[in-house]
Amino acid sequence: MRSLPPLSAVRVFEAAARHENFTAAAVELSITQAAVSYQVNLLEKRLGVLLFHRQGKRVALSDVGRRLAGKLSGAFSVMEAAFDVIRTDDAAMLTISTTVTFANAWFAWKLGSFQMANPNLGVRLHAGDAPVDFARDEADLAVRFGSGEWPGLSSELLLKETCTPMCSPTFLAANGGRLDPADLLRLPQISPRDPLWLRWLRAAGVEVPEGLVRQGVNMDSQAHCGHAAIAGQGVALLTPFFWRSDMAEGRLVCPFPDEVDSGSGYWLVYPDHRRNLPKVRRFREWLLAEISNDKTLLAARFDGMRPAPSQLRDARTAPTEVRSRRKTQQNQAGGTPKAAKT
Repeated sequence: MRSLPPLSAVRVFEAAARHENFTAAAVELSITQAAVSYQVNLLEKRLGVLLFHRQGKRVALSDVGRRLAGKLSGAFSVMEAAFDVIRTDDAAMLTISTTVTFANAWFAWKLGSFQMANPNLGVRLHAGDAPVDFARDEADLAVRFGSGEWPGLSSELLLKETCTPMCSPTFLAANGGRLDPADLLRLPQISPRDPLWLRWLRAAGVEVPEGLVRQGVNMDSQAHCGHAAIAGQGVALLTPFFWRSDMAEGRLVCPFPDEVDSGSGYWLVYPDHRRNLPKVRRFREWLLAEISNDKTLLAARFDGMRPAPSQLRDARTAPTEVRSRRKTQQNQAGGTPKAAKT
């Protein structure tokens, strides 16, 4: 164990010795002159030597004090340089943690534009579904999936998770070119044990037998489900926002207009004390603008490209919110309330 006097007293002495003036030291450290005098006296008693000669209201370093001040100033300069390196490295690198689905289906296609707009800032992306520990991990901010309730963190809703069945055009053509919701009970479902399947089917008016257990391939992320659907392995429940390009380029189709709201969403999450860091502020502004732009493009491009809505139960009485893309667009045009922060 290091045998050191109180570091607060050492810090005050170094400033007082550098200025050779207790008042100037008090101004630098934002404390009172009396506090400076107290800390210096405390250090003198701890060491058993006189560090300053008092001459009325003036002070002058003793020989011992001058020797000690020179060594301490050098030590503080070394510490300051070490912290400067950390601050410089931190300012030059932005580390983002995100879920596998968000990274695979959206971030990987978009993040380069942010880095090109900020060439002096390096960007590092960590993808994983385990919650980030900001106190232990290196992440500056994160995109997390959930309800937005993370104590001690600021969270802003980016995207609500709404899902609809999607498949490849080849798969659709092989099954008659047109599907009714009830057809999904006999067709291969990707991740059939996802509880959202039951919600979507019942909200679409399909009578699902009690205790029905569908076997099939179960994936651990929506990104994997989407790729399986593109490969023609079956029908997957997907979020249209993530698969806009695949729909536009004909790799995926939506046989139905109806979406089921899972009640969760994707949130931008960060510690309160990092909110005003320039790199965090720039990334937050870029991300919110990109998400908003993609939502607008999705509504404009696909409103007329899917079948007319089927007759669904009123969303106010259904067990979960189900709505058509057309209704979503109308809601957006009328404005939606801002998501509350944690």
